[in-house]
Amino acid sequence: MITAPLLGIVQETGDAVITLLGDQDQGELLASVATRAEVAQQLSALASVMRSAPDKLVKAMPEVDWAGWAGVGVSLRFPGPAFEDALWFGAHALVPHTLARLAEYRQSRPELFRWWG
Repeated sequence: MITAPLLGIVQETGDAVITLLGDQDQGELLASVATRAEVAQQLSALASVMRSAPDKLVKAMPEVDWAGWAGVGVSLRFPGPAFEDALWFGAHALVPHTLARLAEYRQSRPELFRWWG
């Protein structure tokens, strides 16, 4: 199972979201047209990558909120309150949670992060 490239994309995209969000609160994020658009794009890309994860990886990393990513991915497709909630939840809660789980799995399951054998 080749998972390192996918997990690398998750890490890099998650780091980008955290950098973009900075110390903004929800109101600041939603009011900033440029940051809001870029965070939405990064979260959509991340949700797509998470959706493409092989079943073996999903089973190997049960503490990752795979269902949360699926929900964010759907909600970011439609403007309105659900979009705004998904944007904030994804950036403020789901990304940090996912990156923390990756750090834990990097220690406990290093084989998932190796580029080859």
